[in-house]
Amino acid sequence: MSQNTQAKIPGIFRSEMALWIGIITTLVFFTVGKNWLMDLSNPLKYGFFFIWLFIVMLWLSFGVVRHADCLAVLLGEPYGTLILTLAVISIEVIMIAAVMLTGENNPTLARDTMFSVLMIVLNGMLGLTLLMGGLRHHEQEYSLSGASAYLSVLYPLALLGLVVPRFTTSAPGGQVSTLMAFYLLVMSVGLYTVFLLIQTMRHSHFFKQPAYKKEDDLAEDNHHHGDLIIRSVGYHAVFIVLTMLPIVLLSKSMAKLVDHGIVYLQAPQALGGFLVAILVLSPEGLGAAKAAIANKLQRTVNIALGSALATIGLTIPAVLVISLLTGRIIELGLEPVEIVLLILTLLVSTVNFVTERTNVLKGAVHLIIFISYIILIFD
Repeated sequence: MSQNTQAKIPGIFRSEMALWIGIITTLVFFTVGKNWLMDLSNPLKYGFFFIWLFIVMLWLSFGVVRHADCLAVLLGEPYGTLILTLAVISIEVIMIAAVMLTGENNPTLARDTMFSVLMIVLNGMLGLTLLMGGLRHHEQEYSLSGASAYLSVLYPLALLGLVVPRFTTSAPGGQVSTLMAFYLLVMSVGLYTVFLLIQTMRHSHFFKQPAYKKEDDLAEDNHHHGDLIIRSVGYHAVFIVLTMLPIVLLSKSMAKLVDHGIVYLQAPQALGGFLVAILVLSPEGLGAAKAAIANKLQRTVNIALGSALATIGLTIPAVLVISLLTGRIIELGLEPVEIVLLILTLLVSTVNFVTERTNVLKGAVHLIIFISYIILIFD
């Protein structure tokens, strides 16, 4: 083994400390930790486990964002952000599929998860990052063509997949018939595939930060890159997935803790899924916030709108395939109040992304819708 290799190993061990702690924590909670979580009547015991998991999962989230930042530097936009988005959303889809195949039949599981993610990323994440960026930089620039491309695909996927099934009469409630299931499956996969080809090949420049940036912003970018220890593309691609896995695996244990707290506090059941979704989406939220503060708003837009698009484009086909193969009933159609919130969110997104500059007002409007969504969880 060469001296350079020997010198790199301790550096890698230190830089990936969150991953090693995450692996140890995962092994503990998948072995002896199962018995620990069976009795959470002691408040001190409950608080200790909750704080332990929360800190480890948040630390891992910072690690995911760090690897995504390195990939963004090595590959440029939109590839770095796309890898982060697909890694998070793919693992989210795997979690939903695993629960559908092994747990009790919950027809609204996929629908509720998709809706929660849409509200979190389009209103919570996007609103907070636009507000933070606006407070620091007053106005921020992004590619209008890129945002328009996201929204042009998000509209039909969201409305055809989550709204139309509520009004069709071929299946009861918000369910879909076999014909509609095949159509939505092909439509979602086809449209999202076309979008990915546009994003990564023919029109990739739509999703890059506009070139007209101030000198002080460019200097800040260089300083930001200087804080990163950048290795190879393969290294960061592998470790971004490895760092995400403990977050997903530990989310089930965190869900038990959250559910216990909800029962103890007599809070709404929907709050549990909402809190777990926030933890799973925290890497993208941290990445979007860092990009907005660094005046790289295009990366923020790519993360938020890309996450919303990937959630629908990947989740709907996955759950439809499971439903068709196993015969499990699923409901895709949202409830009336949720439809109103979804349409309001899409309309506000369209209005706010009609010019190439954003400010604090646009972030505040998205946050108001997000707060309304949280209020409606309790009401």
